Amino acid sequence: MSEEDPRHRGHAPRRHKWAFRVLIGLCVLVLIVGVGLVAIYKHLDGNINRVDVSGHLGTDRPTAVTTGPKQPINVLVMGDDNRRGANGRTPNGMKIGGETPGLSDTTILLHLSANREFAYGVSLPRDAMVERPECDTRSGGTDPGGLTQFNEAYAIGGPACTIKTVEHLTGIRVQHYVVVDFSGFRDMVDAIHGVTVCVPHAVHDDIGHIDMPAGTYSVDGEQALNYVRERHGFGDGSDIGRMKRQQTFIASMINKVVSAGTLANPVRLYKFLDAATKSLTTDPDFGHLKDLASLGLSLKNIGLDRVRFITVPWQPWSENQNRIVWKPEAKKLWHRIKYDKPLGRQFDDQAVSAAKTPGSPPSSSPTASAGGTPSRTPSTSPGAPSTGHTPSAEEKALAEQNGLCA
Repeated sequence: MSEEDPRHRGHAPRRHKWAFRVLIGLCVLVLIVGVGLVAIYKHLDGNINRVDVSGHLGTDRPTAVTTGPKQPINVLVMGDDNRRGANGRTPNGMKIGGETPGLSDTTILLHLSANREFAYGVSLPRDAMVERPECDTRSGGTDPGGLTQFNEAYAIGGPACTIKTVEHLTGIRVQHYVVVDFSGFRDMVDAIHGVTVCVPHAVHDDIGHIDMPAGTYSVDGEQALNYVRERHGFGDGSDIGRMKRQQTFIASMINKVVSAGTLANPVRLYKFLDAATKSLTTDPDFGHLKDLASLGLSLKNIGLDRVRFITVPWQPWSENQNRIVWKPEAKKLWHRIKYDKPLGRQFDDQAVSAAKTPGSPPSSSPTASAGGTPSRTPSTSPGAPSTGHTPSAEEKALAEQNGLCA
């Protein structure tokens, strides 16, 4: 047996020690990252406020329609603009005008199809006169209901009464609910470094302390809050116009959130999620980060051109022109949602697409509906002007009425 070459004596153990140290270092790094991710997840998950309202919904609820192995999801989204605390003041401490005693100024019924090929949100006007069912009140009593303004349901019985009212009026089973606090909404916009809007005319409102120049530009959280709250400085000052602007803003915000600029930036994404989860109240079955992440991924995978926002068909109320009622055509819309059908041209042509942002060019080709049939994509969406389209007089008038750019 030959003797070991003295030149190699002791080298192998040193190489093994070096490799072992690298391995230990990698393990420690992975452990640190893993613990950090777990801590972040627990923090974000713990931000969400979970409230079970099922005991206040009664037993006479619509039955969910089964359409296949997967089920469609109906989520009732409510914006709480109570003007208390941070909601009622500008960043410099100035009190915002207007009183909203626990009202929900924004209510959207969000529908995700069972095959996750389309999604649409239907705005429900706060000023609509509806027949509200009996509800448990916030104070523990019972309100008999009757003909009343839609958003009084939230003031009387919170999310439970609003859910009960929507189910009573539409015949659609609401599986989940989400309440978004408006002050948290402001932080969400700041976290993604603003959202693009188009303001047709300069707005100056002494009551709400709102000043917005004309043009297409990115707004910060405080400006965004003014934009979605304001009525009297835009268009005809109607609640319908405000809803149209809210739809356009939400579509633009979704576009920004699912863009590479947000998803590929860990710091920006974390700040957005932190602000979003802090602002949410939802049901226990939906109140975990994994559930909300699944919802977000569904919207991304569907394709933003198939995430649409519309308003329930409406008309002025004959007894008071400052109030509205739902048109009979609304029954067709509820039928399509209940049985998980695409919107169809009657409603789709009026929709705002999340694929468009103010200033974006129009689509050069039609998109296919979820059923495989091509549907015409409007050459312009409200609030999304483009250089490739010359708006008609009708489009300009409608945009002007709603405080949007044609």
